[in-house]
Amino acid sequence: MRAALLAMLMASTTVVPSFAKPPARLDDKAALARVMDEGFNHSQVMVTAEWLDDHIGSRMTGSPGMRTAESWTQDKFRGWGLKNVHKEGFEFGRGWSVDAVSVRMIQPRMLQLRAIPIAWTPATSGPVTAPIIVAPIKREADLADWRGKLAGKIVLVDLPDTGSEPAKPPFRRYTSEDIAKMDSYEQPNHGPDTPPKWMKTLRLQDQIDAFLKAEGAIARVRLSYRDGDLLHGEGYQYAKGAVLPGVELGAEDYRRLARLAKTGPVTVEIDSRTRFHDDDPKAYNIIADIPGSDPNAGYVMAGAHLDSWAAGDGAADNGAGSVVIMEAARILSAIGVHPKRTIRFALWSGEEQGLLGSKAYVEQHIAARPPAPAGTTGLEDYYLAFRRYPVTKLADYDKLAAYFNIDNGSGKLRGVYAQGNLAAVSALSEMIEPFRAIGVEKVVAGNTEGTDHEFFAAVGLPAFQYIQDPLDYGSRVHHSSIDTFDHLKGDDLRQASVVLAGMLLEAANRAEPLPRQTLPTKPEQTDPFKYEDPDDKR
Repeated sequence: MRAALLAMLMASTTVVPSFAKPPARLDDKAALARVMDEGFNHSQVMVTAEWLDDHIGSRMTGSPGMRTAESWTQDKFRGWGLKNVHKEGFEFGRGWSVDAVSVRMIQPRMLQLRAIPIAWTPATSGPVTAPIIVAPIKREADLADWRGKLAGKIVLVDLPDTGSEPAKPPFRRYTSEDIAKMDSYEQPNHGPDTPPKWMKTLRLQDQIDAFLKAEGAIARVRLSYRDGDLLHGEGYQYAKGAVLPGVELGAEDYRRLARLAKTGPVTVEIDSRTRFHDDDPKAYNIIADIPGSDPNAGYVMAGAHLDSWAAGDGAADNGAGSVVIMEAARILSAIGVHPKRTIRFALWSGEEQGLLGSKAYVEQHIAARPPAPAGTTGLEDYYLAFRRYPVTKLADYDKLAAYFNIDNGSGKLRGVYAQGNLAAVSALSEMIEPFRAIGVEKVVAGNTEGTDHEFFAAVGLPAFQYIQDPLDYGSRVHHSSIDTFDHLKGDDLRQASVVLAGMLLEAANRAEPLPRQTLPTKPEQTDPFKYEDPDDKR
């Protein structure tokens, strides 16, 4: 059957007008060719992306931009004929948005600086002008060194570095050799449940914020982690909000201020206009279905996160994945498929704060774990959630036959991460076979982390993330101020939409669901004789 599908896919060159297309049947072997026709010859993916990125723009979880996107995406799904279109809420915290920001050096000369407010920090009370002090704080013990020295100051809290020049081209595509290197299975390594160092760093931000406020500081300034005047503005105090205005400066401007502070007084003016939005403390996932013909067959699912940061428009992260999900839904609806299993599409919220939306869906529908310790939020719970046992099946656990995720920018789909699900490699390899001619090369055994397939895979379900060409996603676009429509590649997004639509249709019509892993139980420590490193507890 795969050979026949491939032959038709390669041979089909006739464009059928959309009004003349008969509805696809379960046994219609031309369905994939019609996916190709609709996805390549009648694509709407770039039109959808332009509206999401240029008209709506950044979509911080709980922000006005995200609320607009929640309504707009539901309207699009309904307009394309999808069913059961709705939003599902979960507890989040405070919405937040940026109206404007201006940061200027006043002394020793006038100079406009490149800046963005740090997410979930409050506004300044109009423009505020104060001398700066460079007070690097890396650990809790450093706070005592600055007690009594920060009142009335704008505090630069990062140690300035000397800059960097890129050693590799910022834009690239994978070679076949690059992809082949990903095809390895690493045995799990279960150690003591010692919190990782990044979690301690995250907790330290709250302490720094409270300390500076108590000491009478005016504002907090941090260093951008990329050169080239790129800005990011990530922050994680969404539950209650920070207590002190905060901005991130472009790396070059931050270093300039730090150098000048070594030679004499430096005065800076900050006007940060941000808002909190407390009318609705919930965030919302958007769900839409193409109903299946067999009510007992369950469903297959594809998802991407709709939320973004505020520095850019969230075009590549993850507007690109979101519009591919939407376009795959449009394609399948437009050609009139009637799959055996329901095909469900999800646009997640709160991914940037710790995969909150997909985690909420899993906890509401798929599998439950014991509750998190009191006071655990966001990225901390992202780490701890995988370590809470036992795992208890919920109503949809046996219904979900496959989950596919898109979230690595706008690069072409080049393969599939099997997430260590070795039993699924063969079936996935069969599913990508028709798409090898358009760039999909390989199913690799390895894992990838940090996005919304993780909570599905962590309870044993067949959940997968695609391998995508990196382009300039990791080098400069990801979370940055240039994450705009200009960095999307139309040919790649059309290819991704066709591949996703075709694989969803195949998964929905397979005689058997894709192979699962086992329902996880609490693992034994991999090395029972290992001692904990005292430094890990500091």
